[in-house]
Amino acid sequence: MDFSTTRRHWLQQFGMGFGGIAAAHMLQRDLAAAAPAGSHGPGIPSGGVVNPTHHAPKAKRVIYLFQAGGPSQLETWDYKPLLNEKQGEPLPDSVRQGQRLTGMSGNQAILPLAGSMYKFNRHGENGTWVSELMPHMAKQVDQIAVIKSMYTEAINHDPAITFLQTGNQLSGRPSIGSWLHYGLGSENDNLPTFVVLVTKGKGGQPLYSRLWGSGFLPARYQGVQFRSGKEPVLYLSNPPGISAGSRRNMLDRLNDLHQLEQDRLGDPALATRIEQYEMAYRMQSSVPDVANLADEPQSVKDLYGPDVSKPGSFAANCLLARRLAERGVRFIQLYHQGWDHHGNIPGGMKTQCRDTDQPSAALLQDLQQRGLLDDTLVIWGGEFGRTNYSQGTLTATNYGRDHHPRCFTMWMAGGGVKPGVNHGETCPFGYNVVADGVHVRDFHATLLHLMGIDHHRLSVKFQGLDARLTGVEPARVVNEILA
Repeated sequence: MDFSTTRRHWLQQFGMGFGGIAAAHMLQRDLAAAAPAGSHGPGIPSGGVVNPTHHAPKAKRVIYLFQAGGPSQLETWDYKPLLNEKQGEPLPDSVRQGQRLTGMSGNQAILPLAGSMYKFNRHGENGTWVSELMPHMAKQVDQIAVIKSMYTEAINHDPAITFLQTGNQLSGRPSIGSWLHYGLGSENDNLPTFVVLVTKGKGGQPLYSRLWGSGFLPARYQGVQFRSGKEPVLYLSNPPGISAGSRRNMLDRLNDLHQLEQDRLGDPALATRIEQYEMAYRMQSSVPDVANLADEPQSVKDLYGPDVSKPGSFAANCLLARRLAERGVRFIQLYHQGWDHHGNIPGGMKTQCRDTDQPSAALLQDLQQRGLLDDTLVIWGGEFGRTNYSQGTLTATNYGRDHHPRCFTMWMAGGGVKPGVNHGETCPFGYNVVADGVHVRDFHATLLHLMGIDHHRLSVKFQGLDARLTGVEPARVVNEILA
């Protein structure tokens, strides 16, 4: 799409009025909502540039539980008893194979292998190994696809997180949610298409708004961060002394002025500004409604655990994510910091899993009992994994793990994903992928595929190139995990 073509010129060329455009948009959206997400055959109508979708989507929306900092796969999903047997022995050169390390552990005289302090047990019909740190998710393994063979090139947090969220290690590219908003449009008129929730009060690696930015796409495609407290979206409420009627009159007059300028200049940014003002006006009633968890039954709150009563907690955000999903929000991104355990793995992992295990499992149960899991894609994972050796001193009661991009674990559920499967395999040392590797680009291609988009065909002209979420290097849909 060439963004130099303005809406005014497009309307003049095709002889359509604003009313016709709006009616067509709502008709397309309603048709898309009526079509079953998992139906076979050709694509379905959408409100975005991919209209119709390239094929029938399996999912209508995404909830992405991003665990910032790099959760240790060796304390959660990837059971490696060999590390316990060889506790304290040096990492063999034959396993490392000359792969680079970070400066935080690369100068250690010895890289001592460290087994997990936590027990693993088999769960579900396929006997999925799960750490004792996650008793609630252990009961959900028959609903999820565990991908143990994820890998990336990025070895430091910022480029790794940027890669997962935008498809490029360098900043300035559109995030996943922005691509989906651009490609598929919105399913509602009163809430943002792309919402971001960040767990309150967690330390760790910093998060930046560019992670949910629109990059070189127009600003209307960027994510909107919801915060805990009385004002979930900043600057949305009317100032003291300004009534709803006064606000409406002000917007009407402002729109008249913008329209005059639009007719004179044909600047697409003005049309975007008008749309954003109108969305903000509608959100003044819709956002407080969706963010108010008081009307949830106590039985539902109990499902998410005691932290659900704490605004901004991961539990509260998971429940809010479900409320946003059932109201048609296309992409909901949760960020939970604190997984960067260079030291104190025993204490740190226990805290993180306590905060996230029950809410994650509850989200799956809640979506399923409401009939939403079948067309909602739920994703859990961080930017990379952790090393099989201890960073710093290894003791009988304490150890840490450095960054490890060569293998890490994610899971996906619902929205066309095959339930109860384990995909990929790492070596007995938990250091290298040995079967069915899934690169970050493959993950992106699979996500888009489940939403009805061929990743090769969703592109935007940028600096002379056809820019895509999956970039220019090879990427494949991981069909093995698809239902």
